Amino acid sequence: MGLFDQVTGMMGGGDAGKFKVILTWINEQGGIQAILEQFREKGFSDVVTSWLSGAHNQSVSPEQIQDVLGTPAISGLAEKLGIDVGSASQLLAEQFPKIVDTLSPAGEVAHDEDLLTKGFHMLKDKFFS
Repeated sequence: MGLFDQVTGMMGGGDAGKFKVILTWINEQGGIQAILEQFREKGFSDVVTSWLSGAHNQSVSPEQIQDVLGTPAISGLAEKLGIDVGSASQLLAEQFPKIVDTLSPAGEVAHDEDLLTKGFHMLKDKFFS
């Protein structure tokens, strides 16, 4: 078991595996910046701003997630997680705003590291600082 798995395993349950799969999938979609741009293009600029700011994260529905990201992309995530598209959309609706918020403490997501590395550092700081 790798160090990333050990650290994310502290989250409990199967969340560590889901977290790793979601971060990998986000990278495969072009990264957080690319996904945020898709949200902006579909009229969710205010929602994106809430995720990047220190304010309360505005929510999105699973249907909005599918509209923005498209069923093929979400199907790919669903397949990796072993769940149906609706469940994957629900999971993204719950987790993506939290991921963006956590990875953007200064109001923007850094471009210098890949998402898995960034996620690892985020969890390491949370649990070991």
